[in-house]
Amino acid sequence: MNADNYETSIKAALYSVAPDLAAEPLDADARYRDQFEFDSMDLLRFILEVHRLTGIDIPESDYRQLETLNSGVAYLRSKGAQPD
Repeated sequence: MNADNYETSIKAALYSVAPDLAAEPLDADARYRDQFEFDSMDLLRFILEVHRLTGIDIPESDYRQLETLNSGVAYLRSKGAQPD
């Protein structure tokens, strides 16, 4: 699985939580909270959608590793998640 597939899954999860963000530029290293004013509920819904798309369990202690696009891709690669 390559990084593009992980990136696609993360973006799909992000845009399912906040569809209006699809038109916004995405800084791959900036936290969603800082870029898009994500609150804790947005982040939780995003994590749940990443789980649904990839099938990987993401413990609460790992949530911070999915706060940016690049860190999320790295996290999924380390866990071997398989996007649908």
